[in-house]
Formats: sequence, C-alpha cells, structure tokens
Amino acid sequence: MWLFLAFLLVPLIEIGLFIQVGGAIGLWPTLLIVVLTAVAGTALVRSQGALALARLRSSFETLHDPTEPLAHGAMILFSGALLLTPGFFTDAVGFALLVPAVRNIVLRELRKRVQVRGMSMGGHRPGQPPHPRDEVIDVSYTVEDVDEPPRNGPSGWTRH
Repeated sequence: MWLFLAFLLVPLIEIGLFIQVGGAIGLWPTLLIVVLTAVAGTALVRSQGALALARLRSSFETLHDPTEPLAHGAMILFSGALLLTPGFFTDAVGFALLVPAVRNIVLRELRKRVQVRGMSMGGHRPGQPPHPRDEVIDVSYTVEDVDEPPRNGPSGWTRH
C-alpha cells in the first residue's frame, strides 16, 4: 500500500512543483535547474560513494560490522537515483540523503523497524566442515645448544 501511494503521490508533487517553479521563473530556467541538479548530484554521489566504499573496505579489513557502511552506501546509491530523476521533490530528498547526519537519522529509524538475526564474517564455524582453504601446517624443529653458533642464519632455526 505504501509503495502504491509513493508511486501516486511523488509524480503529483513533482508536477505541482514544476508548475509553480516554472510559473515563477519560466520554462528555460526551470529546465536548467533540473539539469544542473542532476550534474551536481552525480558529482556528489561519486565522491560520497567513494568514501562509503573506503569505509566498507576498512570494516572488512578490520573485521568490524559492515552494516553501517553498507547502509550508508545503499542510501547514497538511492540518492543518486533520486537526483537523476527529474524533479524538485526527488532532488530535495536525494540531496538530503547525501548529508551524513540525515543518513544517520534514517539508519537509526530503520534499526527500530528491522531486526538482524545473525551475521557472519566468514571463518570456520563449529558444527560445519572446515573451509577448503583452511590448511594445517606441519612443522618440525630441533633444539640446539645455546652455546653453539646458529647453523642456518641468525635466528638459529634449521630446516628439515
């Protein structure tokens, strides 16, 4: 039902805004504003998306929860779609989603409505067979007298 209302109301709002703005400043300035917001929005989405991707990579490298960077990336992607859609209302929502504080508010509200039941960062889990890349390294060593000089280099380790 909500999706139906969005598809009904958003075009009506956009048409009304086009009529109001076009009547106030004229056709060509109105069309110029629509094109400029699309160009500016594309540049902003590109830079914000690169930052979000860097944060996502960092969360994977440090084995932290990637939920927040993923959510921010999804909202940036959605804002890009809104900014490429001609219209003043969609541009306003798209530009708002490019502001990190607004995305944090949206994320906080989404967390109230969505429950995450589990997350896995990879690796071996009990009760499951090991991953094919899990390897056992067999090592042998020899204990040497500390008074003797090392046989194979400064560390004193020997290979067998």
